[in-house]
Amino acid sequence: MPRFVLIALSLLALSACASLERLAIPDNNLTRPDVKGNGAVARLDHGAWDRFLQDHTRKDTAGVVRVDYARISDSDHAKLKNYLRKLAAVDAAMLTNEAQLAYWVNFYNALTVDVILDYYPVESIRDIKGKGFDLGPWEDKRLMVKGVETSLHDIEHGIIRPLWPDVPEIHYVLNCAAVGCPNLGQRAYTAQNITETLEVAARSYVNDPRGVRVSENGQVTASKIYSWYLDDFGGSEVVVLEHIRSYASPELRVRLVGKTRIQKYEYDWDLNEF
Repeated sequence: MPRFVLIALSLLALSACASLERLAIPDNNLTRPDVKGNGAVARLDHGAWDRFLQDHTRKDTAGVVRVDYARISDSDHAKLKNYLRKLAAVDAAMLTNEAQLAYWVNFYNALTVDVILDYYPVESIRDIKGKGFDLGPWEDKRLMVKGVETSLHDIEHGIIRPLWPDVPEIHYVLNCAAVGCPNLGQRAYTAQNITETLEVAARSYVNDPRGVRVSENGQVTASKIYSWYLDDFGGSEVVVLEHIRSYASPELRVRLVGKTRIQKYEYDWDLNEF
């Protein structure tokens, strides 16, 4: 078979894979428990998750926050599960807007770590599959929230994205246990720190090669997050690049001058372990 045909077929396969990944992401209109509200409670105890993160995460030399899954004891895993059960019993509608966002982000991230620990060792979260066509564990119903069986997809696409549609920065604090993902926070989020953390996390990821980089010949490579959630970031590559520039360092901003297209999207699905 001629070499150009092989190259064409390879590109087609890559394109199909990217399309499948995008199709696997639900629209932000999933059936969800009734959680919408704007209550007065601003403080919620996330101490167990905070201690877990401090004890079992560290940042590597490349700036990737990694989890020491192999050394997490059964006792600490049990404490994590207990924390998740307590979260599931909370009436999120009684929380303030900031406390509610921190609650759901902590819930999502802690549940993701719990999934990995349930199946560890694995090389990637995408290796955790059910029957048939399955790209990962995101649709598995893991907990009852207000009487509704709830999955990771339900939390992200049925709750977080619909309730905060004008805050694309939420994607910088949600972690899917992959190296290519924005870092897992090393402290629990709270009503008091979530707003500042969104901006810090955005700047960190945008200025990391995992987020955005510009080659010597001017080609822009970006995380697939900007492709998967194009609408959340503005609906076009032009607007996505404007968003990126708003968080870019002076050096990166200069390299992005005049750029209106992203030539390549990448994502590393390797497990964020050490």
